[in-house]
Order: sequence, then C-alpha cells, then structure tokens
Amino acid sequence: MTIRPYAICIALLAVAGCSEQTPPAASSESAPAEDFTTTLRTALETAKPGDVIDIPEGRYEFKRSLVLKSDGVTIRGQGMDKSVLSFAGQIAGAEGLSVSGSDFLIEDLAIEDTVGDALKVNEGNNIVIRRVRTEWTNGPDVNNGAYGIYPVQTTNVLVEGSIAIAASDAGIYVGQSRDVIVRNNEARDNVAGIEIENTIGADVYENLAENNTGGILVFNMPQIPQRGHSTRVYNNKVIANNTENFAAPGTAVSGVPKGSGIIINSNDRVEIFANEVSDNETANVLISSYFSANYAGQRELAESFDPYPEEIYIYDNTFSGGGNAPGSDYLVQVRDAVYGPEGAFPDIIWDGIVSPEKPVELNVICVQNGEAELLNTGNGFANPSVDMATHDCDVPKLAAIELEAAGAE
Repeated sequence: MTIRPYAICIALLAVAGCSEQTPPAASSESAPAEDFTTTLRTALETAKPGDVIDIPEGRYEFKRSLVLKSDGVTIRGQGMDKSVLSFAGQIAGAEGLSVSGSDFLIEDLAIEDTVGDALKVNEGNNIVIRRVRTEWTNGPDVNNGAYGIYPVQTTNVLVEGSIAIAASDAGIYVGQSRDVIVRNNEARDNVAGIEIENTIGADVYENLAENNTGGILVFNMPQIPQRGHSTRVYNNKVIANNTENFAAPGTAVSGVPKGSGIIINSNDRVEIFANEVSDNETANVLISSYFSANYAGQRELAESFDPYPEEIYIYDNTFSGGGNAPGSDYLVQVRDAVYGPEGAFPDIIWDGIVSPEKPVELNVICVQNGEAELLNTGNGFANPSVDMATHDCDVPKLAAIELEAAGAE
C-alpha cells in the first residue's frame, strides 16, 4: 500500500515545517507504506499541543510500540477498516499505542494483533476514543493482549462507535476513572466485553455485547485506592455471551463463568435498566460479593476494601432465554439441585452475602422488572430461594453523566 507525499506532509505539519497547501492533483508517484511507519512514529514522539496527526488509508506494520506523551493531540484515520495499524510482527513494547496526555482525541482507525494492550490511555483528562477498532485477528486466544481499548486513571472519558474483538481480558475497559460515557460500541469474542472497574460515575448505553464470556461487567477490586460506584447500564443489547473463558489463569476475569450477561461484583449504586438481555447460558444478570468471587485467586482483602454490592436497582429490562447451561461444573450441580437437569436459573442470580455492619437499607438489591425472578443463593448456595417481595423496592435514580471533554458532545 502506498500513500501520496501530500499525506505525509499533513502528518508532519507540526514537526517538519511543511506548509499548508491545496492538495496536488493525483500523481503516479507514491511513497512506500514502510516510510509512513517512520513518519508516524516521529510525529507521535515529537508531538506538541494542537497537533493533528492524520493516518492515511493503508495497512501499516509495526514491530514495537507507538508512544505519545503530549497533551492536546488528535490522531485521525480514514476509517476503522481503512487505516490499520498492525502489530502482528511486534517484538518490543507492552502496548500497540500508549498515550499519556490530556485533551486527547483518536478516531477512525484500527489497531490489530498487539502483544499486549491495543490502545492504552493513562492518567489523562478529557479523552475521546471514537470509531476505533481493536482486534486480535486469530480469534479468542489466551496469548492475545489483555485489553483492547483501555483508558485508566482518566477523567471525562468518551468511548463511542468503537469495536473490540478477542481481547483475553476486556475488549473495552475503563478503570480507576471518573465521569465516563461508553456508548454505541460493539464488543465481541472477548473474555469481558465491556468492563467498568473502580470507576466513579459511568453511563454505559446503546452498546452491543455479544459472544463474550461475560457481556458487561461492573467491578470493584481490592488493593486499588479508588472504590467505584454510581454506574448506569441501560439500552444495551447483551446477547449470548457464551464463549469459553480464555483469560490467563489468576487474572481478575479468569473466574467469570461463560454464559454471564451483566455482572456486578462488589460495586455500589448500579442501575441496570431498559436493556435487552438474552440467551446468556449461566444467567442474564449476576450479582456477587468478592467473598464468593475470588477472581484474583486470593481471598485476603485490603483493610479498606468493601466487598459487598449495595444499592443495586434492576428495572424495565427485557430478559429472555439463558440460565439453561451454567458455565462451570459447580453451577451445573447447583442448577440440577435447585431446578433439575432440564431446568434453568432465573434471570438474576445474587450470592446473598451482605455486610453485617451496615444498615439494611444499604444492602438492598431492588428489582422492578415484571416477571423476572432473582435467585438468592443464601450465602454460597447454602439456602437458595426466590422471594421477590424482599426485592420489591427502589433506589434513588442516578443523574446522567455530562462530560466536559472537547469533542464529547
């Protein structure tokens, strides 16, 4: 694939002294694609606030990570299937593209086959990730990179119109962040499709999570300074997330059973509403404390960690199918004991573990969802029961997230 010299000039405007000009007429002369890989690396490493780095149409091969360490930079391709950064031959670096900066916008390109995370944005404010595809083209594999789209320790974050495929941890992950919107994305064939972890204030809506191990996860994990709360998950399609778990053993998501639709683990003030959730073979919704999860392979908790999910509100969702083929031998045994070998779990499963030290009104799991039932497993399936009168309550609704990031309207 070749590119016009004019495209190189545009990419280097801020770093090579090119002058703006009207594009020349089409020419038979072109520069090799490998020349642009050097051009792009230089543009990223020398970028200054206000730079716009254009990625022409083409497929570009990289053997080591790309790094951006400047505020106020835009990276813009020609489309998710037109401007492709491939790391299939990567031999150095932990990510595909690593960004440390605020006021950052990236859009209309793809990042494929990285050794580690595809796109990591660390410690930035005002982040927009739009129409970016991250993919491991060999499909689900434990050797794939952990995260596709991965903003962490960020504020005012928008992830929209993007596609994440075959990450061995989470396709779209937002961690330890504040004021987040994740909307209009597709997550397929990952262990976790979309994961919100230790984040304060997130709206997750109008996404498709399909054929992952778990569709949408809202987690808190121990030994992280920020405890997350206040997440709304709504107007999503969470369909048939029944892929075998291919996460690396010992990682946080390695314990997620295949067939999990929406999972809340140790998080507070979570609303799940107006979603279409169907055919997730363990359950359409699972709610657990860290005590029953043991996701990271350790039961010891940091002293400040609160392992209990509290103030959870589930309402006005459309549930169908699912619960008929639980994703572990243990869960199969429980299903058989409670509902029989031909039976199915109800749409919602809760481990029933609550804090003995907090007022009962904080421990609530409220369900206003028509005929949907919640199975309270009674502290580790010791005494499973369905008592919907106990969950006939509501929780004050959360306000919508409003972002301040430029370009995040």
